[in-house]
Amino acid sequence: MRRFLLAALVGTLVLSATAPAMARHAPASAKSAKASVTAAQPAKQAPDLRVGLASGRASVTITPAGGKATAQTESSKTITLAANDAAAIRWQAGAFLVGREKLRGEVLTIRPSGAGELALDGRRYRGALELRHKGGGLTAVNIVPVDDYLLSVVPEEMPVDWPAEAIKAQSVAARSFALASRGRHASEGYDLCTTTHCQLYTGTAAEKSASNAAIKATRGEVLMYGGKPIEALFHTDSGGMTENSEDVWGSHVPYLRAAKDTPAKTMPWTKTISRADLERKLAAKGHDIGKIRSIALSPLAIGRSAKDRTASGRVKTMTVKGTKGTVTLSGTTWRSLLGLKSTLFDAKLAKDMVTFTGYGSGHGLGISQWGAERMAAKGKSYADILHHYYTGTTLQQLY
Repeated sequence: MRRFLLAALVGTLVLSATAPAMARHAPASAKSAKASVTAAQPAKQAPDLRVGLASGRASVTITPAGGKATAQTESSKTITLAANDAAAIRWQAGAFLVGREKLRGEVLTIRPSGAGELALDGRRYRGALELRHKGGGLTAVNIVPVDDYLLSVVPEEMPVDWPAEAIKAQSVAARSFALASRGRHASEGYDLCTTTHCQLYTGTAAEKSASNAAIKATRGEVLMYGGKPIEALFHTDSGGMTENSEDVWGSHVPYLRAAKDTPAKTMPWTKTISRADLERKLAAKGHDIGKIRSIALSPLAIGRSAKDRTASGRVKTMTVKGTKGTVTLSGTTWRSLLGLKSTLFDAKLAKDMVTFTGYGSGHGLGISQWGAERMAAKGKSYADILHHYYTGTTLQQLY
């Protein structure tokens, strides 16, 4: 997923006279959503996540930070790693070589003492680290409680100077997504990766006090549908209306329904490409249609469907006719091929150029982050925000 939104701001949105770093905060009267949270026998502890940090490595360097650490395999003795003392670890002759110590076993687990942290190649993480010899190299996995994981994720996904209720909504969405996505990388030996394919995770350096407070305030709260955590997708800006899942993924997900977004003062984005470049891009993908002659696409009207547009107005299909043939591709394929911000666009062919003009940024499913900011600034609670974007869900405290 993806998806850090600040890069999308330039030339895309004008929400106020100030920059996003000075975004409006929710009024102090914003109502609490705690009363709407179901707490049916929550667990005492947050579940752990397994986050893949590195793979295929000949060696790694691990440094205990804030105290000592212990290292042990399932069949070896326990050794102590001194605080702030870097330990080079590699696989040699069927064993982990930790400095000069040889520890035999399949899995090496390194645990910090107390509230200490562990640095992997200079980047610090909460929780424990697990090393396995897999596929000819070392795979490093961070075993971390879900809320400690969120301390890094949430500030990477939403500006921390935004209204507190928006950050709380982002926290619950990120927690729900993480729990719903456990096992996504099971074949690689972990649950989640560190990129926007899952959620951006960079360790303790990303942590900020405002997002820490939002995570603490919503501890254990998860969006549920049918008794399970939901895959709470989010995106930068809907452009005025979110999307139905089947119009993006091709499959119906009951809680990912199109919803009108809070109105905003937006400026359309534009991208211009030459006919020749577009012809080359199509040919490279196996669509050699010759010289482009015309483009067939219904005019954009946000929130209005057409035969080639979804209910939100996003492009379902666009057809380009050339001297050697015609190609019809999905809006998502056009977006990927041309590097467009969203599928909420118009296309105009003029002389030797093709100009795409559109609104919003991202796939359009789930929370619109700018929409969440606007709702929070108007006094809506994080529960209001979540229920607006995730249809028919319940907010439940799992731990």
